[in-house]
This record gives sequence, structure tokens and C-alpha cells, in this order.
Amino acid sequence: MTTFTQTKVLDFQAQVRHGELFLPPDDKGRTDAYIPSLGDEDHAPNLTVLPSGDLLCVWFAGSAEGAGDVRIGLARLPAGAGAWEEPRFVTTSLDRSEQNPSLFLTPAGELWLLYTSQQTRGMSRAEWDAGDFEGLYPMQWTSQIRRRISLDEGRTWGDEEIFVEQPGSFCRHPPKVLTDGRWLFAMYYSLEAGGRHGNDHSVVRLSEDQGATWIEHPVPNSKGRVHPSIVETGDGFAAFFRSRAADRIYVSRSADGVAWSEPERTVLPNNNASIQAATLPSGAIAIVFNHFSVNDDPDTPVWPKRRYPLTLALSDDGGRTWPYMRHVDPGDGFFGSENEPLNRVCAYPSVVAGDDDAVHIAYSYRGRQCIKYVRVTEAWVRSEVDWVYREHISHAHPF
Repeated sequence: MTTFTQTKVLDFQAQVRHGELFLPPDDKGRTDAYIPSLGDEDHAPNLTVLPSGDLLCVWFAGSAEGAGDVRIGLARLPAGAGAWEEPRFVTTSLDRSEQNPSLFLTPAGELWLLYTSQQTRGMSRAEWDAGDFEGLYPMQWTSQIRRRISLDEGRTWGDEEIFVEQPGSFCRHPPKVLTDGRWLFAMYYSLEAGGRHGNDHSVVRLSEDQGATWIEHPVPNSKGRVHPSIVETGDGFAAFFRSRAADRIYVSRSADGVAWSEPERTVLPNNNASIQAATLPSGAIAIVFNHFSVNDDPDTPVWPKRRYPLTLALSDDGGRTWPYMRHVDPGDGFFGSENEPLNRVCAYPSVVAGDDDAVHIAYSYRGRQCIKYVRVTEAWVRSEVDWVYREHISHAHPF
């Protein structure tokens, strides 16, 4: 006889397997789904809303980050549908590791898939870990940024092209079309062959001819500040950065998209994991991130294993203050060195705004077992301000 508990487990497994949308029983203000897995690791999702109303999610999947079987996967949530369609791979290489995808819809209707493509060690992660080798398994310093273009909202794709050829080129977020018609693409360089990525640094590329040519502009003194995510503000632009120091999210500002200020700390914690910002229809800036940090030295790379809770914060003043925040995923709350590994990993989030007041979020879930999707609204965040965290981030050192 199947018990009630077994039935609930079976229901959950079915939801994961079929990508069904559901209302969590403890929070009817949101909609969740688990996008079915394409590999042992499913990581680094990126979302985009299409003119048809369909929602696309891309991520990388395979045996282990840096391995040759890691490719880019894609899943579609059709407008009004109750489940994500079956995911599929949209890149084909089996001798390079393809990672950090993003989707960019051009004003002409082309859909660009951008992703990194790096050389591999020629062995599995298990073989590398078992051997006496130096350095990190992923060979990020060999990476190029590559592109495929779709003319039918991601159903079919053109040939692979090299988008940024310089070795070490890495991206996380898509280009952005500015109100004056220019295109902006923020990226970073990962040039360290054996270290802890403390020398990674960011740049901003601008195009005045719809992406035909690009001029690169440095973000000054951005060593250790990566994954730039840019939004337009009332007085220009703000770029928010992941920090290799696992201290806080950083911000750089620009009046014209060309000259950028040196990145400065915000009050928002960062655990050396990816973040993303987006402008909502109201004009508020939303940012999604792990609300955790471990270090106060901005020049020392730190790699904490903890990647929870996952938090959505709102700013009404161009990202200068963040009075509203709510956990999208608080984690499990296990304490102590023995129990800490039991906590789920909720990492590398993506956030986009929909036309129906929806705020769409995706992130890698439970140690990269699958991609989790969450849909909320701006009102969902504003309706429950966590006063403990508001007080917490008002201090200069939230560690």
C-alpha cells in the first residue's frame, strides 16, 4: 500500500520530471516549477521573455563543469501553459566545455544565444581529482564567447560563430539595447591558468551599428569584480558585480556607457557567486543574489561553499538603497559543520520582468540537480519586508 508520504514524494518526482507549474502550499503568492535535468550538473540558467509571450530558459548541463560533454540546454514555457516543454541541447560540441549561456532578442527579431566555449583537460573530473595535477579543472583562460542565431524564437538555430575571440573571454548576461539605440555588452576576462580567479576583470563593449562592430571600454580597477549586470538609471547606467572576495556586491556607474567609475561596495552581501539585476515596469531595480558573505578583505579571493539563501531585493533610487527584500529560497537551515553539507545549493540566479507584472526567476537547485523556476510579482516582494535583514544591511560590514 502506498502511504501518504510516498504519494507526496511521487508527486514531487512527477513535477520534476514533467516541469509542471504548481503553487507551493506555504506561499500562494508564487508559482514554482522544476525544469527537468539534462545531465549530472545543471547550472547557470538565463531567462528571456519572447514577443509571443513564451519564456525561454538556457543553462549548461553535463557531467561536470569543464568537461567536454558540457553543452547548452534550452527549455520553453509556452505562454499560458502549465508546464515547461521537454528540454533539449542546442549546442553540439563534445570536445569543448560550453557554459554561461544568455539569450538576447535584437530589435530586428533575431534571437542570439551567447555562451562560453573552452578547451578541456581531456579527462573526466573524477580522473583529474584522483591524479596529482596542479590548478583548476576548468580551463577558463582558454575560453571564447560563441554565438548561434535563431529566426524563429529558438526553435531552430544557425551555425556556431565566434563572437569574442580573445582567450579568457567570459560572459554571464546578454547585451542590452539602450534607449538611444546603442547596444551594450558587459563581459569579463578570466586569464588565470592555475589560481583562484582573483585577477579576473570586467569590460563593457559598445556597438553603434546593431552589433556589427564593437568598441571595448575597461571598467577601471575591476580586478576581482565579474559577471557585470547593467541596468539603465535616471542618470545613466549602473553595473552590478559578483565579487571574487566574497564580501559584497559591487556597483560601477556611468553617464554615457563609455566611462565607468571604479566599482564600489554596496550594502548587499555576496558569496563569490553570480547575481543579476533587471529593471521592472514600475522603474524599480530588482536584483537576485545569495544573501551571504564571509570576508572583509576586497583583495583576497575567497570561495565559500555556502550558496543560500537566495534573495530578491528592490531599489527605487537607482540601486543606491535596497529597502525591500524577500527570500526566494531560504535554504534548509541546518547548522554545524557536520550538517552544513545537507543544505541545498541555490545559485546563479537569473531574473527578468514579464509584461503581466510577473517577475521570472531561475536558478540551479540542490547542488545543480536541476534548474528551478519561480514566478512572483513586485508586490510579493514589497508585501513582506524582512525588518531583520533591513536592519542587518544598514551597517557597513554585514559579515
